Amino acid sequence: MSETVTAPAARPTAAPPALGAPGLFTVLLGAALPLIDFFIVNVALPAIGADLAAGEAVLELVVAGYGVAYAVLLVLGGRLGDLFGRRRLFLGGMAAFGLTSLACGLAPGAWSLVAARVAQGASAAAMLPQVLATIQATTSGARRARAMSLYGATAGLSMVAGQILGGVLVAADVAGTGWRAIFLVNVPVVVLGLVLAARHVPETRSPRPEPVDGPGTVLLAVSLLTLLAPLTEGRAAGWPLWTWLSLAAFPFAAGAFWVVERRADRSGRTPLVPPSLFRVPSMRHGLELLLPFSIGFSGFMFVIALALQQGAGLGPVRAGLALAPMAVAYLLVSLAGPRLIARHGTRVVTAGAVVQGVGLLLILAAAWRDWPHLGIASLLPGAAVAGAGQALQLPNVMRLVMSEVPAARAGVGSGVMVTTQQSALALGVATLGTLFLTLVPHLGMRDALVATLLVQLAGPVLTGLLSLRLPRTVG
Repeated sequence: MSETVTAPAARPTAAPPALGAPGLFTVLLGAALPLIDFFIVNVALPAIGADLAAGEAVLELVVAGYGVAYAVLLVLGGRLGDLFGRRRLFLGGMAAFGLTSLACGLAPGAWSLVAARVAQGASAAAMLPQVLATIQATTSGARRARAMSLYGATAGLSMVAGQILGGVLVAADVAGTGWRAIFLVNVPVVVLGLVLAARHVPETRSPRPEPVDGPGTVLLAVSLLTLLAPLTEGRAAGWPLWTWLSLAAFPFAAGAFWVVERRADRSGRTPLVPPSLFRVPSMRHGLELLLPFSIGFSGFMFVIALALQQGAGLGPVRAGLALAPMAVAYLLVSLAGPRLIARHGTRVVTAGAVVQGVGLLLILAAAWRDWPHLGIASLLPGAAVAGAGQALQLPNVMRLVMSEVPAARAGVGSGVMVTTQQSALALGVATLGTLFLTLVPHLGMRDALVATLLVQLAGPVLTGLLSLRLPRTVG
């Protein structure tokens, strides 16, 4: 007698946990903190230097130490979230960010501040990749599009707001803390974020987590360090031999990294940065746009802070508030971004590059005409127009990058995107900042600013041209 064997019914796949409004607010708060802290020190550097008797090279390390540690460890942070749980890494990274912010605020000397900033950058690298990965894993369709647009709006607004907040806090001298308030303010915000995250952020992880790619992690760190360290420290240190040797080593380190990653990808393992991920058109084209945009954005913010304080003689509050029109325009235009992209497609990005270029030309004209009496009134038209143009680009480009990344690779994809963004931000400060400071002794502050802004115009021109290659619609 034969016996019929019935295959067991397949278990229904559990629906991914949903990210509600409080949870989205919490992860966006986590996204804002690292970007605010990258820019918040720009207007505080003169006060830090005076208080801690720090020279220019050490002050550049206060900026670069954070940025380099942040950029080097971001992809690893995304992989660890896939492996151990994104909520767990988010909570741990946020707690560490609060503790390292406290260490920055209490630093007794310049070198202890540099060390605390490096640790703060590493903490940010554990926290930030979990934001995009959580959004990618817990939303879909229109909810994901809205969440990604809000993420892009938060990222851009944080970069401008950080500089404004830095000026206000330094001048306010809260309880006699002076510049230290720019770091201490993070502590209560982190406490609030931890309480909200514990209650409202769902736990997610990759269904097929891969072990950490040790060789890839080391080679990526070496590649970024050999490029960013000499560019950020070279001018202030007088371009010693190690800077040139480091730059010469960069292409070899980057080439070795790519070979190792491609070999791992072809053998079926998941490398730290899978080359196959770049075969996704939206990821590849989006990162091509993100790179020049971020270089120009951070370079402009750094240069304008120096020019307004050291050249135009503005205090930290007025130097920060001079960019308030940019922040307001960015916020208002970014809120309309999802409707504009749905109606006009990716040509919105092209239009944004044109509008940003017009804004930069208006700022350039104001600097040429009104120097040294450059303030909020002079900069208002250009800053507002440039902010509107940036808002038409950044949120939509970020949404484009992640639009076709599968949820299982959300941590890897978000790590790659934010590493590209952060590396570009550090490159912008290093390249445009170095150009500006090199030109000042020869041309004077006004002409150096005008020349640097002319160079920066290449950013929106390149972004606009590259955007013409985008598909008309974004998923």
